[in-house]
Amino acid sequence: MRTVVTALALALAVPAAAAPPSQGAPPPGVPSRTASAPTGSELAQTPPLGWNSWNTFGCDINEKLIRDTADAIVASGMAAAGYEYVNIDDCWAEKERDPVTGTYVPHHERFPSGIKALADYVHVKGLKLGIYTSAGTETCARTMPGSLGHEDLDAQTFADWGVDYLKYDNCNNQGVPAQERYKAMGDALAKTGRPIVYSICEWGENDPWLWGDSVGGDLWRTTGDITDSWSSVMSLLDQQVGLEAYSGPSAWNDPDMLEVGNPGLTQGESRAHMSLWALLNAPLIAGNDVRSMPAWARNQLTDPDVLAVNQDWSGRQGAKLRDDGDSEVWTKRMSDGSVAVVLLNRASAPATIGTTATELGLPRAAKGYRVRDLWTNTTAASGGRVRAQVPGHGAVMLRVSAGGTAGLPPMVAVDVTPAQPYVGGSEANTVTVTVHNDGTTALTRVRLALTAPVDWTATATGPAQLGSIAPGRTGTATWRLTADGPDLGPVDLTASASWIWRDRAYAGTAAGRFTVAPPAPAGTSYLSDLPWLYAENGWGPVERDRSNGETAAGDGRPLTIAGTVHEKGLGSHAPSRIGYFLDSRCSRFSVTVGIDDEVGDQGRARFEVWGDGVGLATAEATGAGAGVPLDVAVDGVDVVELRTDPVDGQNYDHADWATPVITCA
Repeated sequence: MRTVVTALALALAVPAAAAPPSQGAPPPGVPSRTASAPTGSELAQTPPLGWNSWNTFGCDINEKLIRDTADAIVASGMAAAGYEYVNIDDCWAEKERDPVTGTYVPHHERFPSGIKALADYVHVKGLKLGIYTSAGTETCARTMPGSLGHEDLDAQTFADWGVDYLKYDNCNNQGVPAQERYKAMGDALAKTGRPIVYSICEWGENDPWLWGDSVGGDLWRTTGDITDSWSSVMSLLDQQVGLEAYSGPSAWNDPDMLEVGNPGLTQGESRAHMSLWALLNAPLIAGNDVRSMPAWARNQLTDPDVLAVNQDWSGRQGAKLRDDGDSEVWTKRMSDGSVAVVLLNRASAPATIGTTATELGLPRAAKGYRVRDLWTNTTAASGGRVRAQVPGHGAVMLRVSAGGTAGLPPMVAVDVTPAQPYVGGSEANTVTVTVHNDGTTALTRVRLALTAPVDWTATATGPAQLGSIAPGRTGTATWRLTADGPDLGPVDLTASASWIWRDRAYAGTAAGRFTVAPPAPAGTSYLSDLPWLYAENGWGPVERDRSNGETAAGDGRPLTIAGTVHEKGLGSHAPSRIGYFLDSRCSRFSVTVGIDDEVGDQGRARFEVWGDGVGLATAEATGAGAGVPLDVAVDGVDVVELRTDPVDGQNYDHADWATPVITCA
């Protein structure tokens, strides 16, 4: 099951500018954060940058690791980029306090030199040291005491050791009200007279964005724990919607640490994660092993243009501008009047996503708009449309400003679209390649091409040389793809385009995908016996005929909801997505949903059945409740998707789809 252990983070600020009209105000009577009204302890005026030990090392930490990490932060260029906090998480102390003084005792084997010596070492490097404890009787890993009832003593101990940052967790809190516990430590830190950034790690359970600054917090967790999975990153992102009004200098929303560079995320997923956390003005606390990270991870963590978005404060953190299902647009007004934009593709297949200067709230510009891609460091001119192809599980991050387009090439997007995203057997598919000229001047001598995938033959259905494409217009060419007995699974498409602009040659590529899938067989079947199109899970893999278990495949138990054992079904962990190809041949889907007994009475999740992107049924279940039956009509549905989402954080959300029966013609 998910353990309840957490992370760290930090903060930053700049001038103020009006928020885009799309970003709403807080509810009546609730103050928003503004640059003119800083809150918190006044320490974290900008979102802090740093590193934390938990995501990669858990309890396997020692003073050599922390020293080597500090060295690596300097040597890698992270320190020069602004990363300054080196944060020790749980497991740094002995199980018992000093019997005479009552103070914490650093673990004799892991930290034999003590925390003060470690702080001194880190300070010599020009960095700062962070430490961890919990607002309870024990920490989350139960390896050391918490600070409940010892706030003044512990705060002074940390100050005497030279600690610069405290992550204060929420485990084993004995039911004492959150505001009372966190205020006690906030007051104690203030009494020491030492500037210590105060990170409230309350998991968002009691809306800390409403009171965190009033108890001395510089930042507060808005979510449960992050993991290095795409579903986890997306789940935590969803929980930030509506919180943009409650963040500002010295008072930052914290959606938990970065997983950039950790093995559960691809490079593209890591880049999307970094883009979004930067746009949210989130504290950027790396959680990878910086001593051995690959160059791509270092480059993502230290990209100056992306960090500039994170550190710029203009009066409101970034927010979701538009939601088109798996395609989303997130924006943030910058202090210089430009707008940072993240085009997010939550789906596994590539997608073309766009917005307009008007939607972004930019002023009308006769000469167009300057669009800079912050990851590729390329700049183009747009006539008002901002569009790009975005890889599956990926994001494109842009910065758009009015004017300044002289000498810039047109903004051009290429995409390749199959007529059918899923086909059965050797069914033919028509594929269209499109060039969008979103610039202010024409393209000439445009040529399009499609590379046939293995086992498929591409036959053009019309001309692929288009001549010119005027600004604001598109050009297309189509091919018919056929195959004789192709393999089941995804078919990846690659298209290319070339054109001339002002006597210079340019080129672009695009990727697409469709899937060859067997439809559900005639009669009555259990979905757990059928191949799925895709399966994304919040914690470990989706299991067939077993509960979710932990992170390893096959480590679950018999599916059990409220004491009833189910022989067939799917064991997932919210947030999750599981898709099946029905090919419009099926009529009914029945299932019992619930939280598996392996987590006791913990967990609470929402179960949804979707058909071709339309919600068909929903139910909510808790670990303390019985299973909920669903009986859903799926007539005419090509793809049925089983979704689970957390309701109050994803910890313990072991979500069972028990006895899932599909009936097909």
